[in-house]
Amino acid sequence: MERFKRNILLFSREEFMSEQAIEKEVYWLNGILAVADTPRHFCMVNELVNRNFISTSPRKIIKEARHFQLRPFRFLINKN
Repeated sequence: MERFKRNILLFSREEFMSEQAIEKEVYWLNGILAVADTPRHFCMVNELVNRNFISTSPRKIIKEARHFQLRPFRFLINKN
């Protein structure tokens, strides 16, 4: 698996985790986040509201998400 550059803060109840156990946890978290961070999943959990209509088109959602600041009357809403 490709190594990602992320900042992960790992809280654990186990006081005496070895360095190897922590590395293993971070490796598995990176794997989970790599699947969840894809554009396909982003489009599945968000919808674009543009003044009078709601769009679930992945092409439109990705196009709007690329803007640093959304254009007026456009909102990305999480379906959760």
